[in-house]
Amino acid sequence: MLTIYRRHRTSCKQRTKGRKHRHCQCPIWVDGFLGGKEMRESLKLRDWQRAQEMVREWEAEDRRTRQTEQQITIKDAHRKFIADAEARKLNQSTLYKYRLLFQELDAFTEAYKLQFLAQLDLDTLATFRATWTQGPRTSLKKLERLRAFMRFAEKRKWIADNPAIDLKAPKVPNKPTMPFTREEMTRMVAALEPYGESAGKRNAQRLRAFLLLLRYSGLRIGDATQLEVSRLNGNKLLLHTQKTGVPVYCVLPDAVVEALEIAPRSSERYFFWTGASTVRSAKGKWQRRLQRLFEFAKVPTGHPHRLRDTFAVELLLAGVPLDRVSILLGHSSIRITERHYAPWTRSRQEQIEADLRAAWSNDPLVKEVHAGYTARPAARTRVFSWRKIGRGGGDRTHDLRLKRPLLYH
Repeated sequence: MLTIYRRHRTSCKQRTKGRKHRHCQCPIWVDGFLGGKEMRESLKLRDWQRAQEMVREWEAEDRRTRQTEQQITIKDAHRKFIADAEARKLNQSTLYKYRLLFQELDAFTEAYKLQFLAQLDLDTLATFRATWTQGPRTSLKKLERLRAFMRFAEKRKWIADNPAIDLKAPKVPNKPTMPFTREEMTRMVAALEPYGESAGKRNAQRLRAFLLLLRYSGLRIGDATQLEVSRLNGNKLLLHTQKTGVPVYCVLPDAVVEALEIAPRSSERYFFWTGASTVRSAKGKWQRRLQRLFEFAKVPTGHPHRLRDTFAVELLLAGVPLDRVSILLGHSSIRITERHYAPWTRSRQEQIEADLRAAWSNDPLVKEVHAGYTARPAARTRVFSWRKIGRGGGDRTHDLRLKRPLLYH
């Protein structure tokens, strides 16, 4: 902070009043610190008001300089975010999606000449979101990642608040992926033979094991690609470990275990991955192989995630409680399972209704009561009449024939 004062001359009559007295024409000096450096010099002015304006301009410029030096750039911010995400051991697929987001953000900021993180206000982020060309569901996930990045900056006091919170999420239509029918699954298994004729018998054996693993374990394709051999113990497959530390196992059918044992392995550690390439590239290869199998089986809407849906729906239709299915799928909350598999709640209800009808049809008490009702005489009809008094004082009698059945017991 800078302080101005008059440095009285020897001949000044107000010299005895000290530097606080300013009602004279002695030179004005400045004293204090500016930019971390001490200042004590003459302003070469005698006008007090002009001296105050000069000092205010110096201090304002110093504040702007310090703010610019303290501001973090957008590139430095997302570089530190990625470093923190890697330190937290996030999945490589998650890191890849964050890097894609930052590539688009860098291209946007270069086009609009933006440099500092504080320049990403609500209007700027809304303009950035308008450049997205993906569908509503993908845009929703990208918005969640953008909010996580801005929240990371807010926690570190790089920005005052998180403007991405006020960006409204896109409306995502509730169109969950439907499971494969049993007839479609049969066609896919049968299509392995023509697939083997074009791709080789060994590749067909590996694809058979991969297909059955996805169907009867509920694993995502990325998790199945990097499945370790040590996680299979007999017919028990270790899916994941809960937050409480309790492991979750899935019992595989014998046919699936045999297919995994017969299929040639990519390495000693993994079933379907060499471990040398990235998980993303290996997953892409298996996606293309499955897509080719779907073409052989004439399943145009085939998608690897539908095998996971098939696993969940078949369990629900078999009477497995929803909370247990949620644990097998690795969902953090049962609400996620309910939201994604709501269409099959109706199927379960239909199954419950069919079970109830079968149970009541064999109940002796229901049969006896039903036989008693069918043996009753026909219901009689009673005729009622009522009188209505008109406004003119007259009355009219109307017959109201209510066919109300009278049941006799």
